[in-house]
Amino acid sequence: MKQAKLFKQDIAIQAILYILQRMGGICDIHRCHKILYFADNEHLSKYGRSITGDAYVRMDFGPVPTCIYDLFKAVRGDSYFAAQVDDVRRDCFHFVNNKDIVASANPDMSYLSESDVEVLDKYIAQLKDMNFNSVTEASHGYAWSHTAQNGVISVRDRLTEMGDTDEYINYIEDQMKTEEAVV
Repeated sequence: MKQAKLFKQDIAIQAILYILQRMGGICDIHRCHKILYFADNEHLSKYGRSITGDAYVRMDFGPVPTCIYDLFKAVRGDSYFAAQVDDVRRDCFHFVNNKDIVASANPDMSYLSESDVEVLDKYIAQLKDMNFNSVTEASHGYAWSHTAQNGVISVRDRLTEMGDTDEYINYIEDQMKTEEAVV
């Protein structure tokens, strides 16, 4: 399943800005990735849709959102696509070093639903004060451990980790395939 087609860049950017705002305007890239991972998983499980629509890849230090990471690298200037990032994205956030993201704008809350904010707040609160190793360890659950290094973590494994039934997982996968066909 090519989940990149389901990526909602405008919503993802606003979710990132929301995280940055709630973290005092700055957040390290690792923590931001994990907040989004846990929030996307819970939102998909609880409400039937991912907040960002991004796919997650198994990396050494936990799941990484593929499209968001590409966006971060481009904004940071260390990507082949750096020249293609428009000023709107650069006006949203920037990096003070290779790992810390700083908000340059406030989130446009019209992009985020109440349920998006609810789930983002939950994981911001859980991960805000954790150290790097604890955040990493928290993200090394069932889905991460059942995926090959640098492989895309399946929606099935993500939802299994959330405790969803096979019937519900099949339903979500069918919904995603339908949505992908429309995009």
